Amino acid sequence: MRKNLGKKTLLYPMPVLIIGTYDENGNPDAMNAAWGSIGDDNQIFLCLSPEHKTVKNILAKRAFTVSFADSSHVVECDYVGVASGNDTPDKIEKSGLHPTKAENVDAPYFEELPLALECTLISYDEKSCHLFGDIVNASVDEKILTDGKVDVRKLNPITFDCVSHNYVALGDVVGKAFSDGLKLK
Repeated sequence: MRKNLGKKTLLYPMPVLIIGTYDENGNPDAMNAAWGSIGDDNQIFLCLSPEHKTVKNILAKRAFTVSFADSSHVVECDYVGVASGNDTPDKIEKSGLHPTKAENVDAPYFEELPLALECTLISYDEKSCHLFGDIVNASVDEKILTDGKVDVRKLNPITFDCVSHNYVALGDVVGKAFSDGLKLK
């Protein structure tokens, strides 16, 4: 038996994304965002409210990074979501994350988070909060590579459960994409 829940924001998994920026003075900032996905080939989509310092920074610099929170850094990644850069100027220092300037955009990535997408702003609509960015580079720590490719098990990303408000680690491999369904063809 099924039950109707009405309009709900239920999409699984929701990645926990850490958005990195610099402000007009070159100070690093980060925020935690769960509403994001691939928007098109080489583009990322984020839904970010305009009052965030991070959004103001993106609009000013037209650059940002998107890193994937992992199970080893839940506390740090949650902190950059609960503290606001608008009223906590030393937020990054307090988080314990270590910013490093990205090679291809004017934005920081964070040493502790092994995969960062370096992005430039394509567009932002303040009314809908829709932000699109062009992914110009993927910067990756070699420790999460297997045979030169990102190994999601080594990345160990976490997802956000919007019902329980828990962070959940991605689980085991359960099948092979573009292959298992061929049995029914």
